[in-house]
Amino acid sequence: MSPQRLFRSLAIAEAITWTLLIAGLILRATVGLDVAVVVGGSIHGFVFLAYAATVLLVGVNQRWSIGLMALGVVTAIVPYATVPFELWLVRRGRLEGDWRREAGDHPADGNVVNRLLRWGLGRPVLLTVLGVVGVAAVFTALLIVGPPGGREA
Repeated sequence: MSPQRLFRSLAIAEAITWTLLIAGLILRATVGLDVAVVVGGSIHGFVFLAYAATVLLVGVNQRWSIGLMALGVVTAIVPYATVPFELWLVRRGRLEGDWRREAGDHPADGNVVNRLLRWGLGRPVLLTVLGVVGVAAVFTALLIVGPPGGREA
């Protein structure tokens, strides 16, 4: 899977989960179905974290600036903004190319982050497992902390 395809998949998934969360909020407000927010919110939260991790992985691979990676994560906070952001990246060629498995002539290729990226890309199954476990660990920690704004009565 190319960086562009991975990014597009998570950008679309993040937008779809916004729909689940919004539908859950509507169901809670109209028919009192609180579980709809729990389910939609949980799915959205997990995919949000996976999208943020994907932004960082693809951003390092594509040599984006820290600001562009931050903007990518911020787009997940605004409903449906990940899709236009992905389209904007495609139009500007920021998702072109393959994974950087080998060091090149770029000065940043010798830094720790880029060496870790190449190490992980050389072991895609392990990188995927570590990514899923990492997202699940953050998700679990956030569930333990509780919902934003405290627990409802």
